[in-house]
Amino acid sequence: MFDTGDPAALIDAMAAASRAESAAIAQRLNAIASLYQVRCRDYEEAQFWRTDVFEAVAAEVSAAQNISRGRAGNQVRLAVSLYQRLPQVAAVFARGDIDYRVLQAVIARTANVEDDIIGGLDESLAGQVRKWMRFSKAKLRDRIDVWVADYDPAAVRVPPTVEQNCYLEVEPHLEAAGMAMVGGVLDAVDAAAFDQRLDLIADSVCANDPRSKKQRRAAACGALGRGEGSLACLCGSPDCPAAKIRESAAQVVVHVLAEQATLEGTSRRPGYLAGFGVLPAESVRTAAKAAKLKPVRLPSSEPESGYRPSAGLRDFLQWRDLTCRFPGCDRPVAGCDLDHTKPWPFGPTHASGLKHYCRTDHLIKTFYTGPNGWRDEQLPDGTIILTAPTGHVYRTEAHGGILFPGLAVPTASVATTTPTDGVGRTAMMPMRTTTREQDRRERIRQERRRRLELNAEQERQRQAWLAATYEPPPF
Repeated sequence: MFDTGDPAALIDAMAAASRAESAAIAQRLNAIASLYQVRCRDYEEAQFWRTDVFEAVAAEVSAAQNISRGRAGNQVRLAVSLYQRLPQVAAVFARGDIDYRVLQAVIARTANVEDDIIGGLDESLAGQVRKWMRFSKAKLRDRIDVWVADYDPAAVRVPPTVEQNCYLEVEPHLEAAGMAMVGGVLDAVDAAAFDQRLDLIADSVCANDPRSKKQRRAAACGALGRGEGSLACLCGSPDCPAAKIRESAAQVVVHVLAEQATLEGTSRRPGYLAGFGVLPAESVRTAAKAAKLKPVRLPSSEPESGYRPSAGLRDFLQWRDLTCRFPGCDRPVAGCDLDHTKPWPFGPTHASGLKHYCRTDHLIKTFYTGPNGWRDEQLPDGTIILTAPTGHVYRTEAHGGILFPGLAVPTASVATTTPTDGVGRTAMMPMRTTTREQDRRERIRQERRRRLELNAEQERQRQAWLAATYEPPPF
């Protein structure tokens, strides 16, 4: 494919594809913004619900595109802001004159502009923004801010303080199974204490330990997480001076799912580390040496009598599902609710009628019902079939059942009856004290006030500098 084609035609094809890409994204965002408008009418009473219209639309977007709730929410937020506040910039984007990067910058930098001013700024930016495609991120930001300052000086975005940016994330490694990435921004004093503690733990082994200092510091994170003050030395000597009884200061439980053959060394099938994903067979066997082994028992064919499942059934459901079962959502079961597919007691407490939904999806399934709501059904093997408000149908299979087919063996079918929704059902929905729009306006108000304070301080410093450098003319 690389040896054919006229270069001029290839350039034309590349440019056309770039413009078509922007036009396609614009069409998608327009559809999302229009859906949001429709749902605002359909769910008028939901503005103070915890799972408000924004969450309801994000659920539909997540399912339709098979993406996470976070990504879907970002699209809803961007689409609504674009088509409600910047329709002329949206038209420029739909023609393919600017790309998604520029569009995101414009939306973010104009977020604090007052509603009665944004129309004029939108018109001006629409005439200029296509000239800024070549700019770097910093130059693009500065150029937009100049225009914002001309129209609404208080709306220029205020950079967040370092304290507001503090975070620490632990995520699965993108390339190496069984590994994780740790990173973040800490308070300097906390970071210094953390750094010293890692060094102390890393240096608790003898000089013959084969690991480098970097490797021992990495291992020290695990010891720190378990509440231990030292590492087990790997020198292999029975007379190691660093050998001692190491006791945990805190009880930490890490769950790993694996087949018996993997533990016995007769299979190389990987295991699963809850919250992190696939764990290589060698890592499973290493972890199992000091672990408490507990078999996952298949559930009984008979439903349980109460509303809450027994510990054994709960364990099976956690390992079968592993994540939230709503389409597009991959939140680990540790942060999910157990949901009766048919509300109890119309639906029994049984593996064929229970699955995990994260709290947001659980509330959506429970309260967004009826003609403009969601419906779900569950098959004996744990497959969930959801019907969206639009009639679109989505199927999700249990992640644990995919990785370990023994967990997807169909359990017994159970009888259900048709529930009758009680009057005032929505009164049980957790409520907000303020709407999402009120929260947005309050954030803008606070940031605008901070911008005015910064502008006043800059003007004070400028006047002081002018006064200090002023020399009266000679007479």
